[in-house]
Formats: sequence, structure tokens, C-alpha cells
Amino acid sequence: MSVSSESARVVEERLAVVDGVPLFVIQDWAERFPWLFAATTGAGSDDSFHLGLSGDTPVGVAMGRWRSLIAASGMSGAAHSRQAHGRLVQTHAVAPIGLLYSDGFDGHATAAPGVALTVSVADCIPVFLVDDDARAIALLHAGWRGVAGNILEVGLAALAGLAGTRPERVWLHAGPAICGACYEVGPEVHEALGLARPRTGSTIDLRGALARRARQSGIATERVTISAHCTKCGPGRFFSHRGGERGRQMAVLGILA
Repeated sequence: MSVSSESARVVEERLAVVDGVPLFVIQDWAERFPWLFAATTGAGSDDSFHLGLSGDTPVGVAMGRWRSLIAASGMSGAAHSRQAHGRLVQTHAVAPIGLLYSDGFDGHATAAPGVALTVSVADCIPVFLVDDDARAIALLHAGWRGVAGNILEVGLAALAGLAGTRPERVWLHAGPAICGACYEVGPEVHEALGLARPRTGSTIDLRGALARRARQSGIATERVTISAHCTKCGPGRFFSHRGGERGRQMAVLGILA
């Protein structure tokens, strides 16, 4: 496994199983922000904790897992969307009761307590954003198209509109995702991300590219962290599409009531 820090600090989320829900908790943030819940689910000890709402998982089983996740996070409800590898960010003014499902958003933002913002990932980056001064948060789903399409910058703009957030007030964590040694892409991906175009396909460190964009956006380097976990080759139990798995884990971010 290869994780490039790109001058950002690398941290390893801690596994905690809460009422049967496998959660990789951002321990640094748990200590720094006691008012916040921030974690990514894992596949579980038997690779069965799949939270996708499509495929061959019975709806009743999937919804039971969602209820368990909401309860484990301490929230009253969760906001989720069918993602489109785009850059639309949905803002939530109040906490839903149960699961609020929308269509076509790749990010969510709120300043309301009780909302479990969620994005599904299985190699893409879950991007956690926190303005601790205003207690406003955003959670983004960032594949290479999202990073190239400025999903980070749109997320920061959503926080600015919601709470007057300035980049220098933001903390960013790039969660469990495929690492630079495993993520093989074509030369068009390098070009889309503003990097030198190789003659043939090669690997790319997407979290490193995101960290560079964070610095360019005005987020201080010391406020940016990168997960040590690779979803494909790391020791943590995660679903990986590049690894041939169909399941998805959920990144979860919420303000405790």
C-alpha cells in the first residue's frame, strides 16, 4: 500500500463496532471535535455490511442496516443521494426523521444538528469538511471526475453560503479510498487533473491531487489529513470496485444534537 502525504498528515482511522455497525472513526477529530460524528463504515468481519440500495440485497435488510447506522451515529436521520460523479452539493436546513433520499447529488452540507450526511464509496474518496468556528459541515463524494470538476471548491462554496465559511477555517479529511499504487488510470485522467499527460496509462494518487487542490483553495496544510487506508490493498476491510466487489461503504458526518 502506498499513501502519499503530499505534505498532508496521514492518519489511520480506528475501527469501532457499535451495535453491529463496523465504523472506522477519525480518531483525531473525535478528540478535537466532541460535538461531531465522523466515520466510514467497513465491510464487516464477513464482508456483509453493504449499505447500497440497489442490487440483490433485500430492501428490508438494507433498510435495517441504515437504521442501525443512523442509531450508531447518534443522529435522528440521514441524508443520502444517488450519486452521479458530478459536483452538485445539497444543503440541509433541518434534520430528517429516518432516511432522506434524493437524486443526483455528490455532496451534502448542513449546520443543523442531527443530520447524518452520507456518501457511498468503494474506491472514490469521501471528503469530510468541517468549519469548527461556525459548526458547519460538508461531506463529498470525489472520484477523479469529481476532483477534476471542482467538487471540493463547490463544497467550500456551499459552506460559505450556509455559514459564511472561509477556507482558512476549514478542516479537511480525505477518507479511505484507493491508494496511488493501486489506482491505474489512462493518460486522460492525469490531463483532467492538471497533471502532465503520460504517454500511456499509469497510476495516480487521487488523494494527493485533492490535497493539492485544498491548499490552492486556501485550506492550511496542517488542517488537511489523509487516511492511511487503501480500499483495495489495505488491511482494513472495505469494499473495492477495482478489487471486484459490488458492495459499498458509507462515509458519515454529522453534528451531534
